Amino acid sequence: MQLPFSCYAIGCSEGMQFAVQINAFPHHPVRPDAYMEISNFYTLTIYEKGSEVLRMIHTLLGPELFRKGSDLYFERHDGQAVTCDDFVKAMEDASGIDLTQFKRWYTQAGTPRLEVSEAYDEAAQTYSLTFRQSCPATPGQSEKLPFVIPVALGLLDTQGIELPLRLQGESVAQGTSRVLSVTEAEQTFTFEAVAEKPLPSLLRGFSAPVKLHFPYSRDQLMFLMQHDSDGFNRWEAGQQLSVQVLQELIGQHQRGEALVLDQRLVTALRTLLEDESLDQAMVAEMLSLPGEAYLTEISEVADVEAIHAAREFARKALADALFAPLWARYQANREVSKATPYVAEAAHFARRSLQNIALSYLMLSEKPEVLAACVDQFDNADNMTERLAALAVLVNSPFQEEQGKALAMFADFFKDNPLVMDQWFSVQAGCPLPGGLERVHALMQHEAFTLKNPNKVRALIGAFANQNLINFHRADGAGYRFLADQVITLNELNPQIASRLLAPLTRWRKYGSARQALMKAELERILASGELSSDVYEVVSKSLA
Repeated sequence: MQLPFSCYAIGCSEGMQFAVQINAFPHHPVRPDAYMEISNFYTLTIYEKGSEVLRMIHTLLGPELFRKGSDLYFERHDGQAVTCDDFVKAMEDASGIDLTQFKRWYTQAGTPRLEVSEAYDEAAQTYSLTFRQSCPATPGQSEKLPFVIPVALGLLDTQGIELPLRLQGESVAQGTSRVLSVTEAEQTFTFEAVAEKPLPSLLRGFSAPVKLHFPYSRDQLMFLMQHDSDGFNRWEAGQQLSVQVLQELIGQHQRGEALVLDQRLVTALRTLLEDESLDQAMVAEMLSLPGEAYLTEISEVADVEAIHAAREFARKALADALFAPLWARYQANREVSKATPYVAEAAHFARRSLQNIALSYLMLSEKPEVLAACVDQFDNADNMTERLAALAVLVNSPFQEEQGKALAMFADFFKDNPLVMDQWFSVQAGCPLPGGLERVHALMQHEAFTLKNPNKVRALIGAFANQNLINFHRADGAGYRFLADQVITLNELNPQIASRLLAPLTRWRKYGSARQALMKAELERILASGELSSDVYEVVSKSLA
């Protein structure tokens, strides 16, 4: 294997997309009333959900009024220290829209739940959607008032054609996609002149950071995957279908039954792979099954082993059933990559994205031609995206000889580039094959690793605890002890990174009683380990409260 010098991306591969994980938002509002340590203030809620709140204002006002409001905001406050209220006031004054109720997004904690039900009156040709919003109690906030929730939607007929939308009381239809503003605990919207019962496409473009619940059947989800004009909702329909199928597999595993994959998921993904008119980036995203962390989050009590077994079974079953279209897509895209110089453009990102996820599935077949293709991609790629993807596929495969050679060559070539070496650590830390904790222990002795470098800590220890759930959550608690040991050590070296590392242990309530006891014991050990920094003490004490 020879590594050329033409590696363009540094630190991470291009085309990586980060979806907002609304289930992971901590239980504090976007604008907390108080905090013990300022470094613990900057959470996903502040950044991710905070950005979603701004985007909702844009959705409610529309692009022209939002631009008018932002111009007024900068005109008034350029160079000043300002508040969320100043920003909202500028939007109100520029648009003439009262956002008083909307500001509850800044003060109320938790993720709203939006239940939607439907009713169709064939005789009157009306179709109604009833929205019921709620938000669970959080520390210090036992009751929540209704939010303003913008719901972008469309209605599809049985052919997948979008219907014109005319609400009761309107004289003409207002297009085929529109935004409804849900402001009450329960609120019904009725559409007129609907000739047949439609299928709703709800929360288009992820128009609000809520947990949406509508009783879609698996056939309806397949239909949305194939026909919805909204890219986000096509992806979301695929995720919902995948979740339902995976949860069925989890139940089969827990009951000791043979695992059987619902073929509707195979059919839906085959349709996507064989339709070359679709955006390749979207197809790549839709091929990505929900991760173990997400399946854990949506479980009432997470069964680590069942979740891992179900997802791995589904990936292998899909790889076997879809080998031919996956192989065809991979070969076609790889040939273009070989013949085309690296260009940092969206179409190229999309091609490589689909190419790489296809490779990750294909390697599950363990066929020699796939191994040869993976080694060739690692050897001859002219960009970090393809090379790092090939390395990850090899690391997660049973081909130990090729894996060892690739890891050694990568480390030798990039030993003087610390950001790229962070990726080398992360790829190995996230490998779910048995012996994960032992690999991490060994990697901590590598000359390129040091606990004094936060990036190295996140790349190795953080990646292991947050991504490699089957190894971190070992039934004997060794993964928990390991993480607690690192937190205790880092409490002295870097309290901020130590408090960030604690997150996996603070989720102890998601697991069964045995794991709960082991995780709480490690949190209590940290609490009793000596003088803690305010960063670490705040996270541990609040988690155990």
